[in-house]
Amino acid sequence: MHQANSISRVGPDVVISAPSSTGRQASLRLHQFLALTKPRVVSLIVFTAVIGMFLAAPGMVALQPLLFGTLGIALVAGSAAAMNCLLERKIDAGMARTRARPLPTGRLDASEAAAFALLLGAGGLAVLHTLVNPLTMWLTLATFAGYAFVYTLLLKPYTPQNIVLGGAAGAMPPVLGWTAVTGEVSADALLLFLIIFVWTPPHFWSLALYRRDEYAKAGVPMLPVTHGMRYTQRQVLLYTLGLLAVSVLPFFTRMSGLFYLASALALGAIFVGYAARLYRSYSDRLAHATFRYSIVYLALLFAALLADHYL
Repeated sequence: MHQANSISRVGPDVVISAPSSTGRQASLRLHQFLALTKPRVVSLIVFTAVIGMFLAAPGMVALQPLLFGTLGIALVAGSAAAMNCLLERKIDAGMARTRARPLPTGRLDASEAAAFALLLGAGGLAVLHTLVNPLTMWLTLATFAGYAFVYTLLLKPYTPQNIVLGGAAGAMPPVLGWTAVTGEVSADALLLFLIIFVWTPPHFWSLALYRRDEYAKAGVPMLPVTHGMRYTQRQVLLYTLGLLAVSVLPFFTRMSGLFYLASALALGAIFVGYAARLYRSYSDRLAHATFRYSIVYLALLFAALLADHYL
């Protein structure tokens, strides 16, 4: 039987088994390519897309759009993340949060990252076009271009409103999930888009507040760098209040029921509480806590939509 480990004999009675260096190196390289896709970010993208699929179906989702829609969207999202890492590798090298990524450290080179991103993206688009529907493929391609090129190259380096304008790409996943099942874009799908679109600024500006010095050093015009801390804190609070209002709209459009309404109000009240505290008495620790809660908030809000849909 073939052994994965190499065997070395160091004495007449002692045999030491050592892991194969080739296998170990292959595993490490695979891990580096996986890191390019920003798995934690992509997991939230895929989660909201899948929720969009279930909300679009009156009963259970058909297996083919569920499986292949999820796969295609995940592959293209990973491709967009890898392309973002490629295009921002110099900025990433100057920030503590991102300097350990595979490209700034040299564990992968630019040509490898580009080939990987193109392979993932092409594969995902092919899956969506062939096994889901052309509309979902075209919308996913537009989302890829919006994030990987419009946001990364045109918005982020030049305007402090980069998160607001670029948030359209980040808000698309539930729409993609919806079209994967129905083949069309509806008002309810656009409402899901609106929720994530309004969620994006307080989410990212909370991060930018406690990473402001890194962004300033890297020359990225994030809002705390260009307009100051106090202005950004106020914007986080205003957008969070707007998010609370937007988040209850599914109840009033009869997309959801009382369970979702109660959940949205409770989750939103907590988010507003974080934002209000951030405005009254700022600390980096509180900004970090607000950022982390914003992720939990979105996941639980969409989970509540799903639960309400089947109650």
